[in-house]
Amino acid sequence: MKKSKAWFVAMAAAGLATMQAAQAQYPTQPIRIVVGYAAGGTTDILARALGEQIGNALKQPVITENRPGAAGNAAAAYVQQAAPDGYTLFMATVSSHGINPALYKKNLGYDPINGFAPVSMVASIPLLLVANPSLPVKNVAELVALAKRKPGELNYASSGNGSPVHLAGAMFAKSAQVNVMHVPYRGGALSNTSVMAGETQFSFATMPAALPQVKAGKLRALAVTTRERSNQVQNVPTVRETPGFSNYEINTWNALLAPKNTPQPIIDAVNRAVATALASPKLLQRFEGEGAIPRSSTPDELRKFINAEMSRWGTTVQELNIKLD
Repeated sequence: MKKSKAWFVAMAAAGLATMQAAQAQYPTQPIRIVVGYAAGGTTDILARALGEQIGNALKQPVITENRPGAAGNAAAAYVQQAAPDGYTLFMATVSSHGINPALYKKNLGYDPINGFAPVSMVASIPLLLVANPSLPVKNVAELVALAKRKPGELNYASSGNGSPVHLAGAMFAKSAQVNVMHVPYRGGALSNTSVMAGETQFSFATMPAALPQVKAGKLRALAVTTRERSNQVQNVPTVRETPGFSNYEINTWNALLAPKNTPQPIIDAVNRAVATALASPKLLQRFEGEGAIPRSSTPDELRKFINAEMSRWGTTVQELNIKLD
């Protein structure tokens, strides 16, 4: 039987009404936040703390799902292909939406700009320049001087090739014009252990991972990589306070993204939940314990931020001539 034009219009209207009703009721089932790293790391810890508070705001459980692999690329690719219904979200990082697109040009596996809908910024996390306590240096200037006296003899550890820690060390070497050797490990814990054991001499560790060892005297903090000093270690200067490093700044971060084409009402609902979550005293205490600084944003602000980060890191990777594929 031939359908009339009016019938198709009616069906389209009915479908639209059903979709709008579903959006208005969102959420009606548990939400997943996908993390591109193993459980126990900084991104995982922050995602779980955030998820608990988002769940309270949206009246639905929020589950953290770990999908480690390919420096976070596997998880990003997975979420990009997920249904755009607000029930699968991605905890993006400076790696997934800053550094990796410049490093994995052939095998990235996802579109960092057009494959996602920005939701909100979540946090920024400083890196901490740490050294083995037996190394005869107490600040950046002394580390530079030692590296110049012993070219090629100092090793810096990282959590892997292409990681923010790797690039932080490469940027340090370029700014100081010193010859230091990069030693990649499988994760930040092994990297920090190597510095404590004296296998390597220094590293640019994430604040949450390094701070307990600094407080225990197992690592010596020389500087933070952010523009301003950290409240967690107020007596530790920034790298840029040292002459010759006026432009040095690295700030790792986490943000929440949804698959592309996720309806705007759902994006707005999650954005409001994130803002509410980041005001929670319990979350603030957990983030502070991890050395993370809570930071919310509008979706448009996050979009502009990610575009700027990709441009910045693309230039940095090219200048440092770091290639992984």
